Amino acid sequence: MLRGPCRLFRVSVAPVAALAVALVSSLSRCSLLEPEDRVVSPLSPYFGTKTRYEDANPGLLPDPEAPRRDPQLLEETCTPVQLVALIRHGTRYPTTKQIRKLRQLHGLLQARGPGDDRIRAAGGGDLGAVLANWPLWYADWMDGQLVEKGRQDMRQLALRLASLFPVLFSRENCGRLQLVTSSKHRCVDSGAAFLQGLWQHYHPGLPPPDVADMECGPPRINDKLMRFFDHCEKFLTQVERNATALYHVEAFKTGPEMQNILKKVAGILQVPVNNLNADLIQVAFFTCSFDLAIKGVKSPWCDVFDIDDAKVLEYLNDLKQYWKRGYGYTINSQSSCTLFQDIFQHLDKAVEQKQSSQPISSPVILQFGHAETLLPLLSLMGYFKDKEPLTAYNYKEQMHRKFRSGHIVPYASNLIFVLYHCKNAKTPKEEFQVQMLLNEKVLPLAHSQETVSLYEDLKNHYKDILQSCHTSEECELPKVNTSDEL
Repeated sequence: MLRGPCRLFRVSVAPVAALAVALVSSLSRCSLLEPEDRVVSPLSPYFGTKTRYEDANPGLLPDPEAPRRDPQLLEETCTPVQLVALIRHGTRYPTTKQIRKLRQLHGLLQARGPGDDRIRAAGGGDLGAVLANWPLWYADWMDGQLVEKGRQDMRQLALRLASLFPVLFSRENCGRLQLVTSSKHRCVDSGAAFLQGLWQHYHPGLPPPDVADMECGPPRINDKLMRFFDHCEKFLTQVERNATALYHVEAFKTGPEMQNILKKVAGILQVPVNNLNADLIQVAFFTCSFDLAIKGVKSPWCDVFDIDDAKVLEYLNDLKQYWKRGYGYTINSQSSCTLFQDIFQHLDKAVEQKQSSQPISSPVILQFGHAETLLPLLSLMGYFKDKEPLTAYNYKEQMHRKFRSGHIVPYASNLIFVLYHCKNAKTPKEEFQVQMLLNEKVLPLAHSQETVSLYEDLKNHYKDILQSCHTSEECELPKVNTSDEL
C-alpha cells in the first residue's frame, strides 16, 4: 500500500474494471493543489453543474471546516438518531470528450491567420493569440477523475457534518457507518476522502491510514442504486440514445441567443464564425470554470464572455439537465424511486429499532453519486418545478426560473434526511420527526413549505411513490408484436 496523500484503498464489492480505474486514479492525482487565495469570477454563478460548492454556498468561505448551523434545525428535546445523505462527488477534471473539444478549439486558435491590424493599431489586445499560447494542460487520462480540490470538498463536508451532528458521527458510531458509492472513480474517491475527513475529526493532527484500514470501513459499490439511470432500458432507449430526445437543446444551440454569442466570440477570437459551433463555445465557457475550480486560476477563457453570455450558456446547460434528468422526460425521475424507497427503508428500520429500545444499527448512511443521481430524485419529490417547462423558445420568460442546476447540484452537493426522536412528544405519532437539508440548508417540504414533518406524515405524503415503485416494470420497453396478422 502507498502511504501519504496518494494512497490506494480497497472496495469491498466492486467490478474489476472499477478497481483498476480507482488504482490508476490514486496513482495520478498528486498535483494541482488548491491555492491559498481563492480566485473569483463574475461568471461563477452561471456555471451550472460545473459550479464550485462554495459559489453556491458562500457562507462557507470564511471557514470551510466550521459548520454553519441552520437556525431552523431542530434542537432541545429532539435528538437526531439517523442521517441518510446522498452526496454528489467533489470537483472533477473535465471528461475526455470535453478535453478533445477544447483541443479542437485550441487548434483553431493556433491555426489562425495574421491578426486584424486595425485592432493592434488601436491598441486593442488579441485575446485569440493569448489563448493560442495559453497552456493546454488537460490530458485524456484525466477523464472526469476527482481532483485534489474535490477531495478537499469531501474532507471539509465530513468535518462540518461531524461537528453539526456530533452524536451521530461519534467515534463509537464509526464502525456502524454505511457507505455506498457509484462505481465511477470520482465517486469512489469522494467516499474515501470523506472518510479521511472523519479521521481528521476523530484524530486531529494525525495522518490518516489507508481507507481500507479505517474502522469506518471502505465504501461499497452499488450502481443499481446510485446509477439507476444506467439500468433503465426505457430511459436509455427513449432518451439517452435517442437523437431527437434533446430537441430543445439542439434548437436552442441554433437559436438567436446562441447565434449572437457565436458571432461575438468569433470576432473576439478572430476566427471564422463557420469554424465555431455551440459545443465549442460551451466547452470554452466550461474551461473557465474548470481552471477556476481545479487550479484556482482565472484564465483568459473567462475574458471571452460577459455575464449576459454566461446567462445564455447557463440556460443551455440547464436545458440539457432539465430534459435528461427527470423534469422534461419523467422516466428518469420515476426510475429513481428505488433510491427513494431505499432511503425510507433505512428510516423505517431506525424507527423500529428505537421503538424497541435497540441500538440503531446504521446511524449514518452515506451514498456517493452524481448530479444525475440527485436531480431525478428531487424531481420525483416535487422540487424545483417551474410552471412552464424549459424550452428552446422561452429563455427570456425563464430568467427567474426555479430550475438552476448550479444552485441545486454544484460539485459536492448533498441531500440529507435527518430523523429525530423527540422525547417529550405528546403522542406516539409526534415522537419521530424528519428534516431535509439541501447543501446543508434546511429544505422546506415541497407540499407545505414547512421545515419539519412528522415522520408518518412525510411517509403518507409520498405513499403513492413508495408503494407503487416498480422500476423493472417502469423501465421495461413496450413489447413489439412482430407476428403476422391473420
